[in-house]
Amino acid sequence: MIWTHIEAWWNAAIADKGWLVLFGLSAQIMFMMRFLVQWISSERAGRSVMPEAFWYFSLGGGMMLIIYGVLRPDIVIIAGQIPAMIIYARNIVLIRRHKLGRVVPAARQTAAVAE
Repeated sequence: MIWTHIEAWWNAAIADKGWLVLFGLSAQIMFMMRFLVQWISSERAGRSVMPEAFWYFSLGGGMMLIIYGVLRPDIVIIAGQIPAMIIYARNIVLIRRHKLGRVVPAARQTAAVAE
């Protein structure tokens, strides 16, 4: 009996845009992967860490969710993801700058100001 209700709900959910539902679910999985990556990295390190992959999954999943929100259309998803995309992109820029050695560590900046 419960399976009949679940099947009816699923059929109603994907009735007119089954491909869009599958895309939206893929976006959610991509977005969820960031938490899995962060959790595994933290467990391995024995402390809370934020791996670089977290930001890439955030950016990819966020982009997919915005596309989903536009196609649906769902202003709540769009409005929730656009500001977050700025933060994800900024963190990726900071990581890349650090890897290229273009960033002065905060301790050296403070010492330079004090002199």
